[in-house]
Amino acid sequence: MGDILATEADLLGMIKEYLKFEDFEETVHSFDKECKKKGKLVSKPQGSTLRDSKTRVIQKDLLSSFDDGDHKVFFELWTDNIPSEVKDTDTEAQSLESYLHIHFTIFPLRRHPGRHDRAEFEERISHFKQYLETRGAALSQTTKFLPYYALPFVPNPTIHPSFKDLFQDSWIPQLREKLEQFLSVALKPSNTPRLLHLYWKNNLHVIQQLQLQLVESDRRIASFVRKFSKMKADYQSLIGITAELVDSLEATVSGKMISPEYLQSVFVRLFSSQMRQSVVQSTDFTRPGTASSMLRASIAPQPKDVPMLPSLDYEKLKKDLVEGPDRLRSLLLQALCWRLTRSLPGEQRDTVLQAYISNDLLERYSTKQKTVLHLIRSKNEIVRQYVARLINAFASLAEGRVYLSQIPILLKLLTEALRTEEKDSLARENVLVALQKLSLRRSQQTAMIADDLIGWLVDELQDSDCLSDCTLQYSAALFMNLCLRTKGKRKCAENAKHVLKVLTDLLGHENHEIRPYVNGALYSILCIPSVRQEAKEMSVEEILRCYSKEENPDLNRQFEFIIKLLNSEDLLQPQPRELSGESLLTTEYLGIMTNMAKAKRKSTPLTQPSADEPLQRPVTPSSNRNVNTVRQKSEHGSLPPSRHNTRPPTRSGSRPSTADSLRHSIGGWM
Repeated sequence: MGDILATEADLLGMIKEYLKFEDFEETVHSFDKECKKKGKLVSKPQGSTLRDSKTRVIQKDLLSSFDDGDHKVFFELWTDNIPSEVKDTDTEAQSLESYLHIHFTIFPLRRHPGRHDRAEFEERISHFKQYLETRGAALSQTTKFLPYYALPFVPNPTIHPSFKDLFQDSWIPQLREKLEQFLSVALKPSNTPRLLHLYWKNNLHVIQQLQLQLVESDRRIASFVRKFSKMKADYQSLIGITAELVDSLEATVSGKMISPEYLQSVFVRLFSSQMRQSVVQSTDFTRPGTASSMLRASIAPQPKDVPMLPSLDYEKLKKDLVEGPDRLRSLLLQALCWRLTRSLPGEQRDTVLQAYISNDLLERYSTKQKTVLHLIRSKNEIVRQYVARLINAFASLAEGRVYLSQIPILLKLLTEALRTEEKDSLARENVLVALQKLSLRRSQQTAMIADDLIGWLVDELQDSDCLSDCTLQYSAALFMNLCLRTKGKRKCAENAKHVLKVLTDLLGHENHEIRPYVNGALYSILCIPSVRQEAKEMSVEEILRCYSKEENPDLNRQFEFIIKLLNSEDLLQPQPRELSGESLLTTEYLGIMTNMAKAKRKSTPLTQPSADEPLQRPVTPSSNRNVNTVRQKSEHGSLPPSRHNTRPPTRSGSRPSTADSLRHSIGGWM
């Protein structure tokens, strides 16, 4: 009976609190009078005092860790207590967060100038780099913060003119004052009535669904606006071209001739808005029937608008994925994979992916011990398999790779699964393929090299006869992508003889599709003088010439490039402790904003590598097959359609289309 009375008193207290909040003074007076008359108890709000006390403790701990330079404690408190809507949307909060990262990075340099702990400083630099590649990436477009992006690459920031302000005595007190002012506002307890809190909490999923529907509506509106603008521009262009053609008809009536060159120029203008410029320029419009057939094709009925899939309650989904039974988990993971991979290419698939990302399906910023990603450690094999499939589906799309790269624990979980799963398991295969796709991103390459994934891959490729074609191909491609980085080359140089032995053995493997990756890896690591010397002692040149006897001109030319590099000598070698390369430029000649002039220009497409040369940029196996297909087509004429010759290369500097990327990269995994 006592519990019921206490609950009733709390409910009446919440009603009174809400009425006061909305200034219903007369209603509050009548409410008190009637409660007193009926002998009802009305509780008083007691949460504000507790909230104030907790807020003061949090603020004190944040300022204390700021003064002590304890970045781990500070950012743990920052993540847990600063509202996400403030951290992620407020420009002042984002600016302050950047300065705080700078403060903790250079803290050892300020505390012990000239005799700081180098290992501690390197660790802080590593954290700062990770921040710049994730949450801090957006600020790279602002001129105020651009100079600080060079901080990780300057050996001694204390003497560099670009960072002299950071080491002034006034810099820390000013930053601390800004931090105090921000915390006093951001941590201020809310006066919102408890009744409203309950309402919002119970209706949160409805609000989220409405927000998602609003995003979908905005996307469709933007699409229609673009279509309308294009139609308007095409109409205006057609008016001009039509006038010229009427003039030409009148001229022919009076006996004047129309030159083929004039017709070609008119048709190029006519079709330039509908086709790629290179295709238009190469089309011979003077051939009878060409232009008319293309015009008729351009007005053929277009497919209807693609319907959007229904919105989902992602909070309930994530809860059941983490807490539900294995059977339900497996079915949910399978359904989420299918929703992404079986959606229609284009707007529908893009909307599905954006819904997954905006609702943080994989919980990238979660500090909970158990998240959806931790299911990769599940004891149930089917659950592990479908988590790996889902991650692979994300990794197959450019936006998905961006999202995955912002999850700090992801690579640790994937490499752990790679090392613990059975060799023939589908979970392991999907994890490997996902890692290979993630290796297109520079930040992920760095983390993989640091985790000694190169050593694992060398051991894996050594036993190539026991690997499936898929595992072999993606392992070789991943190894090559990591070897293209300087750190990756140095890692290979630590055990050059073993690495060279594995690579030369792979050249004789019956699966010839791995050869471009093996050649690319060889060409890359032979840039290191010690590796070249080891290769000469192992007679690698004779091995390459043995394989070059086969009837494959492209492969033979690649071998020639590798042999030429093998026999090259470095004319200039830096002396011990002598600056060279990038460290020389950034230490003595670092400028501010010297590379901004072309920052906003439209990037030019990457040139395709020559068929003669080994691969020198990160690729995926499916993208490399497309490059070879294009080369064959240019040399031998048209090829019949295949499942490989429709997808553009997937490289670190370009993005594949959503449709083709999923069709070829995921299709075999779902």
